[in-house]
Amino acid sequence: MLILVHVAHIVTGGCFTGWGIQPRDPQSLLHIFTSPFLHGSTYHLANNLLGMAIFGSLCLLRGVPFFYRSSLFIIVVSGLLVWLFARGGLHIGASGWIFGLWSLAIAMAVFQRRVLDVVIAVGVVLLYGGMIFGVLPGRPNISFEAHLFGALAGVLYAYLNRKTATRS
Repeated sequence: MLILVHVAHIVTGGCFTGWGIQPRDPQSLLHIFTSPFLHGSTYHLANNLLGMAIFGSLCLLRGVPFFYRSSLFIIVVSGLLVWLFARGGLHIGASGWIFGLWSLAIAMAVFQRRVLDVVIAVGVVLLYGGMIFGVLPGRPNISFEAHLFGALAGVLYAYLNRKTATRS
């Protein structure tokens, strides 16, 4: 879906750009649902596709329904927080969603304490622990807010599902 939207965006001359989140602009509130599918460049898309492949696959180990529910939760919660608290400017891309799936993989070990969850979390921390620096302010054209709020949404989803995650 991310690739199809990006191709359509390019073919139409970038007409989807305005569908990103503009913080505190009431007209862009519903763009919470469109912004994760928009990317500023093919490089931006490729980076997000890699993260989505890795962390989406780990999430899918818990089942397709779990993936859909957690993804929707992460997109909505992180998008609302970006809309409420982020710096001005256009916020697009799937990185908030990806950071949410990343933190979900780690937080499930804390809240579920199952062997598989702990193994996954250890692997994620060892291989992708450096992502934690993505939640800090850095380059002005990168929405660290989406990263931060996505990560918080992933932890919150893990916490809220600490009893039901095994029944997905």
